Parts: sequence; C-alpha cells; structure tokens
Amino acid sequence: MSSYGLWLSAAGMKVSDHRQTVLANNIANSSTTGFKHDLAVVMQRRVESRASADGASAAHPVLDGMSGGVNVLPTQFSRQQGPIESTGRSLDVAVRGDGFFEVGDGESKRYTRNGEFAVNSAGEVILATESGQWRVHDDGGVPILVDPAGDAVRVSEGGMVRQGTTEVGRVGLFNGEEPDGLRKSGENLFESTTGRMVPATGAIVSASREGSTFDAVEGLASMIEVSRAYQMNATMLQLQDQLTGQAVTTLGRMA
Repeated sequence: MSSYGLWLSAAGMKVSDHRQTVLANNIANSSTTGFKHDLAVVMQRRVESRASADGASAAHPVLDGMSGGVNVLPTQFSRQQGPIESTGRSLDVAVRGDGFFEVGDGESKRYTRNGEFAVNSAGEVILATESGQWRVHDDGGVPILVDPAGDAVRVSEGGMVRQGTTEVGRVGLFNGEEPDGLRKSGENLFESTTGRMVPATGAIVSASREGSTFDAVEGLASMIEVSRAYQMNATMLQLQDQLTGQAVTTLGRMA
C-alpha cells in the first residue's frame, strides 16, 4: 500500500510540473501580440494497470477499486478573443472573431493571430518578425506584393491592402476545417494538422492589434498554487518513503 501511495504522489508531482511549464510559457507571452495561451487545467484519471490494454489479467479485490492517480490530457490552446487595441499603424490589423492570417516562407504555410505587418525591400507584405521570412497571403493563398518604390501601403477595414488608391489584394483569413485542425509550431505560429483550411467568419480590424489572451497576474497566482501542490506531493512522497524504510527495518528485526 505504501508503494501505491508513492506512485500517486509521483503522478501528482508530474502533473504539477507540467502545469508549471505551461504557466511559465503563458506568463512569458502575456504581452505577445495575438498570443493564444495554452490550457493544462483538465486532468484525467489514470487507468489502473489491470484495465489497460496491456495490463495484467488477474483481479485484486483491493487494488482494482483504487484510482490509478492523475495524468495530463493533451495540451490545448485557448480560443477566446484577445483584447483589441488601436495602434494607429497603417499595416497593423487584428482579428475580431474566428480566423487566422495565413503566412508562408515558400515551402510551408503557417497561421497566426499576429497582425503586425511590414513591407520588405522586395515589395512583399510580411510579418514584422525578426526573421522576416513569413510572407502574408491573400484570400486565395498567394503572397501579397506591392511596388516597393510606390505610394504608402495600408490595410483598410475588412483586410483590403491598398497602395495609394490602388487595391492590391485582400488579407486572407482562414480556419481549420475541423475544430482541432491547428496546433502550435513555435514563434507564435500554428500549423494545420489536416492540411484542410477554410475561409473564416471573423472580421479584420485595421490600425489595431490583438493582445494576448493570458493575464500575467492571474498566471502568477496560479503558479503559486501549482508550486504548493508540487511541494505537498513531494512531502508526501518523502514521508511514504520513510514509512517504507521503517516497515522494512521492523519486519527484518521480527524475522
């Protein structure tokens, strides 16, 4: 029974450690444009070994009625709307509602809620990131090009890209055909897990940016809570280890 307790405490430490990692990443991105925070609050009951596919077939009148502890479900990201803030920049856009901007590097496509755009020396509308490798696609999935020596470029309401009075193209807005059709791929980008994307129903707001969906203050409070849970399980693990050692020593003397 002491061994059973050790396993439960170890499982609790594993879950708390995972939640700490997720919370730390969320806090670090609490000011990242268009960031959708990760969720690691839903846990599932671990299946007892006898009930698992490769478990033992023998029944046990006591152990079969006990929980297998907890485990972490696959991490999902939040779908909630982030706060939309006016920036006044002509190439900044935000999404209100469903949808992601499509960007590409010539080989692969990614999706993001970060609408901070820029124009490079080749006249390509790109994500204003350090690498500058991601070109923004129009509603047909093609990179948007402008005249690098022409008039100023701006994105109007609805996502229409204009250079002076000329309409160059409309920023595309897409969503996964299936609810879980997107997964994070790093750099505040998402990739399609099915390859099937459809037009989204959200609206593009010009001269604005969408803030992160994560509140750093709430995140710090949750971090303290999770840290305490981890410490409590670590303490229980230590106590049960000591009890096991005492039991072995006592039984050895009796023998």
